[in-house]
Amino acid sequence: MATKRPDRGDTSSKSSGRRGSAPDRLWLYGRHAVAAALANPDRRVRRVVATKNAADWLTPRTNLADLGKTYQPAKPDDIDKLLPPGAVHQGLAAEVFDLPRDRLKEACAPADAGRPVVVLDQISDPQNIGAVFRNAAAFNAKSIVVQERRTPPLAGALAKAAAGAIETVPCVKVVNIARSLEALASLGYETVGLAGEAPESISSLPRDLPIALVMGAEGAGLRPLVAETCARLARIPIASQMESLNVSAAAAVALYALSAQD
Repeated sequence: MATKRPDRGDTSSKSSGRRGSAPDRLWLYGRHAVAAALANPDRRVRRVVATKNAADWLTPRTNLADLGKTYQPAKPDDIDKLLPPGAVHQGLAAEVFDLPRDRLKEACAPADAGRPVVVLDQISDPQNIGAVFRNAAAFNAKSIVVQERRTPPLAGALAKAAAGAIETVPCVKVVNIARSLEALASLGYETVGLAGEAPESISSLPRDLPIALVMGAEGAGLRPLVAETCARLARIPIASQMESLNVSAAAAVALYALSAQD
């Protein structure tokens, strides 16, 4: 007999095993984002609203009976009213609490040559961040480090673009990126900043080193202090007629280069 899962609608302030807990309620929408949240034991859910079609899709993945009063049948228009204008919810949304806070040493140690850490330096576009999460999950990255005050909540359009990856890839929110790079170096990571002007190609990086891959915002790139703090800089070779890649595309290429086997 299966053990009954705890009430996902519990709004107590107890932590789920990771340090700290944010009480803010957020909306996740889209089928994969919500299904991943319901499968994550660290995620506290206040309510799930779903159309009949979405509930039928969700049933093989989640026992709706276990959700109890947390689950609320709804019509598409009802869900539209709960979310920002234009949100593509696919008939499914969940009001949730933020995930418990991850700490850098817990999320990034031990340093593993096969699992890079991705560091985002003042990247603020939700779609790009979500796509980076999805790429990080696809290439087995260990965690993602972001600057807390520059990063939007891990919800909404960001979570939908991540397709569930925010539930599986730890996210470390830090105050200072440069100091975090120093901390990663002390854990054994080679800190590598992506920069179009770098003489070294990403493909030439040694694969036996744990890598912390540092990416800057489109246009501005890495901030000077962050670039100076990196142990080395590397570039993705692209055709001369193109100035740069979208940051999420660059993340996919770089993570593939770091994970590809000879």
